[in-house]
Amino acid sequence: MKQLVLIMLALLPTLNMYAQMEKSERYTRGWSKLQEIDGEAGENVVNSLESISPDLARFIIEYSFGDVYSLNALDNKSKEIAAVSSLIAQGAIPQLKVHLNGALNTGCSITEVKEVILQMSVYTGFPRSINAMNAFREVLNERKDKGINDVEGNVLNQENDTSNRYSKGAEVLSHLDSLQAQRMEEAYHDFSPELVQFTLEYAFADIHSRKGLDKKYRQIATVAALATLGNAPSQLKFHINGALNVGVTGDEIKEIMLLMTVYAGFPAAINGTNILREIVEERM
Repeated sequence: MKQLVLIMLALLPTLNMYAQMEKSERYTRGWSKLQEIDGEAGENVVNSLESISPDLARFIIEYSFGDVYSLNALDNKSKEIAAVSSLIAQGAIPQLKVHLNGALNTGCSITEVKEVILQMSVYTGFPRSINAMNAFREVLNERKDKGINDVEGNVLNQENDTSNRYSKGAEVLSHLDSLQAQRMEEAYHDFSPELVQFTLEYAFADIHSRKGLDKKYRQIATVAALATLGNAPSQLKFHINGALNVGVTGDEIKEIMLLMTVYAGFPAAINGTNILREIVEERM
């Protein structure tokens, strides 16, 4: 027993060296990824925590960016669209501003970010979209003051013809699921026909049909928001299916759920992953 203790004591420096090496590798990788995505805004968050909770600052770097953000199924732009959507769903404005910077840093145009915020009016409500749009204006002004000229993107000229919004919404919805409009009409036509009308006309004709954001990014944003909310499993299931139908891969959706461990917590990520697994099994 005494010999075993002596051996363990002799090994401690070596074990500590390997532990420090592992920590250092994760920290270095995470710090590099943090700078790549969030830049100065992310660094300021981490630095602000050093005096009150250096452990929290370290976990942000090691886990959030060293582990999760270093996965490579999603590109950085997609990750930031998911992060922005999750944070809008939570109303987490200070953290949202960091990731609005991150979205611009990773290739989103101003138009694309505005489109994500507009789309969140459907899934998280108008108040959260209003707050997010105001936060985005602040971020743009701050970046302009620093001499950062962000890409505007395509200026959208929306159609003024509102006579066919219902049929247009049904058509746009059919890109996600060809039978969903019919299911909604059968389920709600007698009880709440206005719900069907407003869903098709606003959510899909007015918002989802807009050209400023690719369909895949729209579904990534929606899946992230619904996974974060955690109170709409059937809608999350529908939009995961819709994401797969417009070209988002299963591995990409798995990574959205892993990203949600950072922004919405592990229960939300586990629930979302379970729904994804159900869908994959059903589609086999």
